[in-house]
Amino acid sequence: MKQKVYIETSIPSFYHENRTDVAALARRNWTRQWWEQKQHIYEIYSSEAVYQELVLTPEPKRQKCLNFIQPIEYLTITDEILEIAEIYVKHKLMPVNAAGDALHLAIASFYQCHFLVTWNCKHLANANKAGHIRRVNSTLGLYVPLLTTPLELLGVKEYE
Repeated sequence: MKQKVYIETSIPSFYHENRTDVAALARRNWTRQWWEQKQHIYEIYSSEAVYQELVLTPEPKRQKCLNFIQPIEYLTITDEILEIAEIYVKHKLMPVNAAGDALHLAIASFYQCHFLVTWNCKHLANANKAGHIRRVNSTLGLYVPLLTTPLELLGVKEYE
């Protein structure tokens, strides 16, 4: 059985990154490498929340990003997921202005995704937040996805 991966907005965004600074180029290259070499070993999911965030991306990058997520199955955002996201903000897992990040975490947790893959290392893939996220999700009876970057998943071996 393949592991479930939820990709949030930064994955298609960095896949089509056009900035040329060293950090952006590295993230773009690692994202592409992970996607091209490893995405087939997972069940990949996204959501309408990612689509809505990508719609705000300037062209020509917008259409490339939307095309990237077009074939990916979306996980439905329910009222319960919206309530979970509100709880995350209330418990200061995410700042109010990062409500989108709270929603991504709520979706991945609710649907028991093994991984939430992101380049958002401030609010999501942040080891300093892992314990707090685990405590809140445990209290809510929710699964705790591993919040990780494509770089961290590049070393994953295929086991058949």
